Amino acid sequence: MESTVESGGQQRSRSCTVVPIMKTLCALGAVVLMATIATPRLAGQSGGAEPIIVYGDVVEFLDLSDPMTCQPKARFKKGEAMGFRMTAINPATGRRDRATELVVHIEYGGRTVDVPMRDRQNERQPEREFWVARWDVPADAPTGAVHYRVTATDPQGRTGEFRPFQVQNSQLTIVE
Repeated sequence: MESTVESGGQQRSRSCTVVPIMKTLCALGAVVLMATIATPRLAGQSGGAEPIIVYGDVVEFLDLSDPMTCQPKARFKKGEAMGFRMTAINPATGRRDRATELVVHIEYGGRTVDVPMRDRQNERQPEREFWVARWDVPADAPTGAVHYRVTATDPQGRTGEFRPFQVQNSQLTIVE
């Protein structure tokens, strides 16, 4: 139903006045909706994209002939080898990029040591889609908790980080 309004001796249709206002309100609403949806994603971005997903474990690295090699472990003696195994996934593709660089940052006795990781996958073992790093516990390392984190940076500049749970009983520990 269309009504008319007299204005200065001229008749105008109300629908002619309402339609442009409704179009403007709809466009404004769409802009506000898009801004609201996009804001949480933008706030969490690093390097212009969603952060890389980084996760993995810590194992004891022994001689490959030893059946106990690569078993999860949290208590290490001086001279033993901590093995860090991590993967880094691009959240947009759900896959890893072998060109991504990972670094283990190990904190112990008031020091921080940065240990670069290497891609473990090769032609003979294509199923090993993760990175590894080895850190031999130094002879002069004090006993106690070892804190670590792993950072990742891919060729596009995206970054990610892994930090284990901060539960004292489950921290990596140097023991006698």
